[in-house]
Amino acid sequence: MGISSYALLLLLALTHDTNKHVSYAFAPSARLYPSSSSSLTHSTSIPLHAQNNNDNDGDRIRKVGCGTPTKPPGGMSLFDPDTQGKLQGTGDLQRRIKNGSSYLPPRPSADVASYSRPTDAPVHDCQNWLEDIGVPTNFAKPGSPAEGVILASGRIISDDAPGDIQHVVMQLPEGMHYVEGQSISVIPPGIDPKTSRPFAPRLYSIASTRYGDLLDGNTVSFCIRRAEFYDPATGLPDPTKKGVCSNFLCDAAPGTKVAIAGPVGKTMLLPDDDTKDIIMIGTGTGIAPFRAFLHRLFMENTVKRHMFQANAWLILGVPVTGGLLYHDEFAAMQKMAPEGAFKIDYAISREMTNARGGKLYVQNVIEENATEFFEKLEKGAQVYFCGLKGMMPPILDTLEEVARKKGIDWGVFLKQLKANHQWHVEVY
Repeated sequence: MGISSYALLLLLALTHDTNKHVSYAFAPSARLYPSSSSSLTHSTSIPLHAQNNNDNDGDRIRKVGCGTPTKPPGGMSLFDPDTQGKLQGTGDLQRRIKNGSSYLPPRPSADVASYSRPTDAPVHDCQNWLEDIGVPTNFAKPGSPAEGVILASGRIISDDAPGDIQHVVMQLPEGMHYVEGQSISVIPPGIDPKTSRPFAPRLYSIASTRYGDLLDGNTVSFCIRRAEFYDPATGLPDPTKKGVCSNFLCDAAPGTKVAIAGPVGKTMLLPDDDTKDIIMIGTGTGIAPFRAFLHRLFMENTVKRHMFQANAWLILGVPVTGGLLYHDEFAAMQKMAPEGAFKIDYAISREMTNARGGKLYVQNVIEENATEFFEKLEKGAQVYFCGLKGMMPPILDTLEEVARKKGIDWGVFLKQLKANHQWHVEVY
């Protein structure tokens, strides 16, 4: 009750007969109401002759309550933070108040939490020291490259397969790391005769997981096609038109030092959501990032592998059976993966035919599995494309035609896939 309330009370007392008793109820809002019909929190009868004594008005009004709480302070009888607040019955309120910002919660007792594993739980060694590195970029730049060292290389297609494709393993400098789906630049030695300057860097998709093929976290692998031009008159390679960087890497002996830059790239990364299906469509050496994906999901003992709860679908296009890249590795993965979790469809163009009798390409596999393909995308599957840039136009034409037959506006659907980060393309 404010001071103006006290003055009003005194005025009312002086204007009434001193032989009468007037009953009033006092509320915190400092308004006065006759108590006969009042249901306010506190009411008392005040004999007016009592106002003639020497008591201070404020003291006298406080004695009768005047609508203010009369519970004693400090007893927490109105509200107990320990039981009604968020202290969860710990009984630790006083220590929290005393210690202030230096307060530390008590350690859980043995009967509350146990940190020992059950005796019958299986335990596996796992790789974990590179699980929380984020997405590393530009450990070195082309203008100031780092130095890698060739450890090994070898042809990975049969003699009857066209061209030459090699798997190259390189040691990285200390502290240089990458994640699956990224790329590294290689700067070949020498001077470009066309520009009289050092050769420009060539970007290669990484074909290994962050731990590398040696599982030491210090190596990287590439799948490299030797770029050659065959003279139509002689049928032989023309050495004057060979690819500088690819030939350098394919011919490099173990111990050869290589100028490298990167890693770069965020387009082809695996999703964080381990419940989303993954569709991988590649041609030739476009298999590189998908080999890294599949080793991570089905081969290595990592948390990522054990947490992956979805399915992976690989569609790989090659000209002949002898050109199937990493075929034995993928066959082993299918045996190790949970049943039905890893599906492979090969499109061997010179040996297999599509439903119309023509050569079988990756777009034909998509068309023949259109229902499954679109259902996965509609449920949030991530789709990845990697290979020569010429692969994309026929794939897009096929998807548009399939969508039209399903009554789907392909332009709108594709825009939505990109907005949802479900569409990943890396072509060269």
